[in-house]
Amino acid sequence: MLKKGENTTDRELRMSRELKAPVELVWKVWTDPDHLKNWWGPNGFTNTISRMDLRVGGEWNLVMHGPDGTDYRNKSVFKEIIKYKKIVYEHISGPKFLATIIFESRGPTTIINWHMLFESKEEFIQTVKTFKADEGLKQNLEKLDAYVQQESIQ
Repeated sequence: MLKKGENTTDRELRMSRELKAPVELVWKVWTDPDHLKNWWGPNGFTNTISRMDLRVGGEWNLVMHGPDGTDYRNKSVFKEIIKYKKIVYEHISGPKFLATIIFESRGPTTIINWHMLFESKEEFIQTVKTFKADEGLKQNLEKLDAYVQQESIQ
């Protein structure tokens, strides 16, 4: 997917956010499907997670249910897991991309850096245009931040 020295800025989506929760809690709600289903996806979406095998080579299968009733099936494979630090997964159902999520502990807060590298510039443009992936990722991070601040999960 990536050649040495290749410029990929025309097919990348990057977003960062400081979450008002310690890294242990952020990791928990990101990696536990019972929590993840409650905040994942853009506003108005719900989720059914049928598999989340959080290990290198493990599959993550979920269906995102859109507010209009459309189901979006997603299949990913985990490529790298470093507890409290990093999750890398390859989204193998369309659109194809490699996601890298970096968790940086800052005591009572966590900086999360989310990077999505699409297979091609065309796939990136189509995904942003059709599915508004940039706005969806922003909403995803907003929902994650709100979720970790709920007292009921702490």
